[in-house]
Amino acid sequence: MRAAPHQLDEERLVRLVAKGDRAAFEELYRRTSPWMAVRLRRRCGDEQIVAEVMQETYLAVWRAADAFAGAAVGGTATGWLWTIAARRLVDAFRRRAHHAEPPRAAAVPDAAPAAEEEALAGAVGGDVGDALRCLAPELRQILQAMVLDGLSVRETAVLLGLPEGTVKTRARRARIAMRRALA
Repeated sequence: MRAAPHQLDEERLVRLVAKGDRAAFEELYRRTSPWMAVRLRRRCGDEQIVAEVMQETYLAVWRAADAFAGAAVGGTATGWLWTIAARRLVDAFRRRAHHAEPPRAAAVPDAAPAAEEEALAGAVGGDVGDALRCLAPELRQILQAMVLDGLSVRETAVLLGLPEGTVKTRARRARIAMRRALA
């Protein structure tokens, strides 16, 4: 007798989705869409883009669930979902960039730290947390996108609206600063 979808882990749900199981897909969506939406909103304030990325992500999951390699390659179902979503977000930013140039005023940084930066700093304790808090915000952004979210230099550049060379330079500066702080 097969277990009910709510009793299965995310990896098993993805395996069932690959076989066309709608109940498994609905359960996977029910479990993962809330945190996915939160993570996407932290990176993009445009609800329309977030909704598009969510839709594209879960459509991709439905269509390509059989491509999920899972634990066999050291991956997780939620990590796989986030990778799809992050890439869809970068694609959405690229599409928007081709259609309109953001006004200069939109590039002015906020005075208050982002909630995600506070959560990141609070979640990482000890010497690493102290080193992260000492980093300049622009260096912390690069580390978050490349290390925590696993984005490439190009994807990070598009996501943050920076030239690739700037991303590489800031990533190097962030690594050097972290090494010095942790030495």
